[in-house]
Amino acid sequence: MRIVWSIGDPHGIGPEIILKSFLKLAHSNHSFLVAGSFTVLDYYRKALDLPIRLELVKSATTRVDEGVLPVLSIAEPETIKPGTISKEAGRIAIESVKAAADLCGNGLCDALVTAPIHKEAIAMAGCDDTGHTGLLGRIFGIPSPIMMFFDPVLELRVALATIHEPLAKVPGIIRSMNLDSFFSALNSSLKTDFAISSPRIAVLGVNPHASDGGIMGNEEQEIIRPCIDRLSSRLKVEGPFPADGFFGSKMYRNYDIVVAMYHDQGLLPFKVLAFDTGVNVTLGLPIVRTSPDHGTGFDIAGKGVASERSCYEATLLAITIAEHRIKQTKQTL
Repeated sequence: MRIVWSIGDPHGIGPEIILKSFLKLAHSNHSFLVAGSFTVLDYYRKALDLPIRLELVKSATTRVDEGVLPVLSIAEPETIKPGTISKEAGRIAIESVKAAADLCGNGLCDALVTAPIHKEAIAMAGCDDTGHTGLLGRIFGIPSPIMMFFDPVLELRVALATIHEPLAKVPGIIRSMNLDSFFSALNSSLKTDFAISSPRIAVLGVNPHASDGGIMGNEEQEIIRPCIDRLSSRLKVEGPFPADGFFGSKMYRNYDIVVAMYHDQGLLPFKVLAFDTGVNVTLGLPIVRTSPDHGTGFDIAGKGVASERSCYEATLLAITIAEHRIKQTKQTL
């Protein structure tokens, strides 16, 4: 497998966790590449005194010695200021993602692992997307890629029905979206990417206590439950469950994935349970994309204390998903 890391925001912890992850993976049976900035990686390598050899390459196919990390220069900064928000850093982060996605789309790399970007910085650079999921969806013409989070320790998976949306808009979006297609696409992705033959899907309600029979809202009765009933003959989907009791009683152990109706409903319990080891996965893309489940960490950038665990786990998962897709392709030929 050939894995490409996009460098993330040059002023965040992305370059550091990439370098530290490579130290663990350098002598594996896979090859790695960074799309981004040689200057940035070399800056952090020296500043953090990491025993890594870097090599500037002109092509993703360039061969390097074992234990050497090749870097494909996409854009180089004029200055590097860890912990600061800047238009230049946002531009490099976005260009790095686009280049890495292109490498995967053209078959030169097997999977993409994205280091964290900063939403304000990419906005300053002129990017209208609120994150990697929307950007990659737009690049590949996928209108509704699914944002999912996975913890390899707990075997916990959480998917989001709505992503970065204001809470006030969530009920309207749920009413307007095609939930049947969402659950069908999620079921298909779990089969292909995670090799789960018959996924068990749990669905959370949007209202407190899943509305208690309509006392605190009616989305469950009018939208979510009818959808589950329609799909029950061909998918293993159950709910809607009250979110607090569901996680509090550890019911997630009985399912392969939990679908949250909005961002914090799913991400708050997930990050409490799996902050260091959680991985962000984009389902429904023609390429494999994973990411560490944390932000740019500007407060600790350049200090050498950032944990690479989530980035490392994201890289391992990207390899696994890519292997599953290749196996699935061979079986269908």
